[in-house]
Amino acid sequence: MSAFLQIHSVNPEARLIKQVTEVLLGGGVIVYPTDSTYALGCHLGDKAALERIRRIRQLDNRHNFTLVCSDLSSLASYAKVHNSAYRILKAYTPGPYTFILKASPEVPRRLMHSKRKTIGLRVPDNAIAQAILASLEEPIMSTSLILPNETEQLYDAYEMRLKIGKLVDLIIDGGACGLEPTTIVDLVEGVPKVLRMGKGDPEPFI
Repeated sequence: MSAFLQIHSVNPEARLIKQVTEVLLGGGVIVYPTDSTYALGCHLGDKAALERIRRIRQLDNRHNFTLVCSDLSSLASYAKVHNSAYRILKAYTPGPYTFILKASPEVPRRLMHSKRKTIGLRVPDNAIAQAILASLEEPIMSTSLILPNETEQLYDAYEMRLKIGKLVDLIIDGGACGLEPTTIVDLVEGVPKVLRMGKGDPEPFI
C-alpha cells in the first residue's frame, strides 16, 4: 500500500515535502494536488516510473504528457518558445492552463508526442505543487488522475487510496481539488488554438 501524507494546502510542511521529493528521486509515482485537479507524477528522467503511469492510465504513445514547471523560466528550458507564445505564457502562468509547444532537446523523446514532437507544459498556482518543484529543482512529469473507463477525475484522497493505493508509491492529501482539468492551448504555430475547455478561461484564445 502507498504512503499517505496529509500536507497543509497553504503552508506545506518542509519535512513532508522532503519526503515527497525523496520518493520522486527514488523512482516513485505520486499523486499530488494542482490548481485544477489531482495528478499523477514522477521524475522526468525515470523511464520505469513513466511506464507505470502509462499502465495506470492505459495510455498509448500519442498521449501528450505534461511537464509541470515552477515558473516561466523553467518552462522555457523545455520548449521552443517564440515571442508571441512567450507573451501569452507570461500573461497566463501560473494558472490552470496546459500549453502545447515544440519540445526542446532537454525533453526525453519518450515524453514527446510521437509524431509532432510536442510536449505539454504548465505552471500550477498551488502551494503544495510549487513546494515540491522548489525542493526537486526540476519539473515533474505529470498527467491528470483519471482512470480508464472513468469520465471524472478522482478528487478524494481516501478514494484514491482505495482505488490505486497499490499502484502508486505516495498519495498526498492536500485538501479539495476541483473536477475540471486544465484548459489546453496549442501554441505550436504561434496562433493559440484551444484543444480542450477546462478550468482556465478559454476566451482570450478564441
